[in-house]
Amino acid sequence: MKLKPLADRVVLKQNAAEERTSSGIFLTPASQEKPEVYEVVEVGPGGIVDGNEVKMVVSAGDQVLVGKYSGTKVKLDEVEYTIVRQGDILAVIA
Repeated sequence: MKLKPLADRVVLKQNAAEERTSSGIFLTPASQEKPEVYEVVEVGPGGIVDGNEVKMVVSAGDQVLVGKYSGTKVKLDEVEYTIVRQGDILAVIA
């Protein structure tokens, strides 16, 4: 099954959390902080949203920074995705 976002929505997959500190200490899954860096999986077509034309700036494969509590979490085929509006993306990591 595949998610196809509508309008200005973007489907994201969260990058893996660090399993070890910079000094080499292994972290338990409970103590690993989830990063706010995501990979763009799928991008909607854009178009007219709330009377304004929206052009999609991000594309699949981009690494982006998103706010900690942004979007809607969806679990599909044992993989967790986050769906956000393009406006919720804070930055594209180059």
